[in-house]
Amino acid sequence: MRLPSLLRRTPFRLTLLFLALFAAAASAILGYVYVASAAEARAKAETDVRSELKTLTGIYKERGFNALNRALIDRSLAGGSFVYLLMDPEGNRITGSLSISPIEELQGAEQWVTFPFTDTDAEGRITRPQVRGVQVRLGGGDMLFVGQSMGDTEAYLARLTQALWAAMGIVLLLGLAGGLLVSRNLERSMGRLNKVVTAVQDGDLKARAPVRNSGDELDELGQGLNTMLDRLEGSMASIRHAGDAIAHDLRSPLTRMRAKLEVALIDAEAGKIDGTEALELALSEADDLLKTFNTVLAIARLQAAAGSGRTPDPALFDAADLAADMAELYEPASEDKGLEFSAEIERGLMIEANQPFLAQALANIIDNAIKYTPVGGAVMLRARRRSSGEIEFSVTDTGPGVPEGDRERVIQRFVRLDNSRTEAGSGLGLSLVGAVMEAHGGRIILDEGPGEYGGFGPGLRVALVLPAAG
Repeated sequence: MRLPSLLRRTPFRLTLLFLALFAAAASAILGYVYVASAAEARAKAETDVRSELKTLTGIYKERGFNALNRALIDRSLAGGSFVYLLMDPEGNRITGSLSISPIEELQGAEQWVTFPFTDTDAEGRITRPQVRGVQVRLGGGDMLFVGQSMGDTEAYLARLTQALWAAMGIVLLLGLAGGLLVSRNLERSMGRLNKVVTAVQDGDLKARAPVRNSGDELDELGQGLNTMLDRLEGSMASIRHAGDAIAHDLRSPLTRMRAKLEVALIDAEAGKIDGTEALELALSEADDLLKTFNTVLAIARLQAAAGSGRTPDPALFDAADLAADMAELYEPASEDKGLEFSAEIERGLMIEANQPFLAQALANIIDNAIKYTPVGGAVMLRARRRSSGEIEFSVTDTGPGVPEGDRERVIQRFVRLDNSRTEAGSGLGLSLVGAVMEAHGGRIILDEGPGEYGGFGPGLRVALVLPAAG
């Protein structure tokens, strides 16, 4: 039989566990109290019996057997918690409140014993309290037994035990009720979270978990779930946007490829041209498409690495060496276009990064600077250590620059400004640079360049900031 959902909750099970532990601990404490109290009562009874025995043996020694006999008769008639028995050397009863000794044969000078004694209380009910007593042999060979009833102590222990059991029962009931209350409240809270999860499973990425601002674990779970859903929704929107952008940006090259192939086919059929040139153009267009797809895959890999908090294949190297290689690589291309290329590189810039990805990021921003800077302009590459200790690569050009309102947007995938539509490209260059920085725990900064000068400008400064090694 399946238990109700409320009784299957973890808080309720934990409540039962703690109640069981409490019951075990309370039982152990109750047992200890009972044993300790019984031992204390026994010790007190022995002390009282020794005191009474000392008094009676004193009477026997000072005044003789008859005086002891009269004292025992008077004490037995007076009642009280003590019981007595005076016997001759053969063990026959002479006087006292007992008819027979609980000790069949005296071993040694004295012998202690505990036994049940049948008696009646003030209301006439028969009781059987425990009696703790001792039997001794007197100087003349006679024997004397003196004991004390522990009925009052047993009654106290019984009341104490009942009170402890009742208290433990009340605590167990209250604990059980508290467990049910906590379990019910948790079931309601978890039910709200489960509704959000179910809604997301059904495709509703707008669903969010309620947060009560109480600061407890459920609020932390809800906030974490909402943060995850925000990122998931953003990722899905980015995927949809990327898919739309890929479809939009690939439409033109695919259309051009088809048109060129169609023209080549018509010219080849008419015998006007050889199809080799047309096929080479088609291959060039196909290479551009493959390059676009490879760039998208690289960005996806870097973003996945950033999400996991781990740089892909990191290595320790001097960033100055990388900057020098980039300067050596792109200086001839700048001169061919009629640009002035310069580099300022500090030494000893140790970083831990993926060198191929970082080289690709630098190549992208240098290539953009050369591409968009008009003839007669200048491009400068710098590598330095910032005052914060971070390592910075920067590329500054004297091109048209990027308006301040568009600087965050141009880092997104497939975004191309109007003044760059005439240049070849897919709009993924800065997006890849941003993904590289995110995967390395760095950041990309776009600022205005040196300003307008000699008909050029205002230019653009792109800085890549990375944490230093160690």
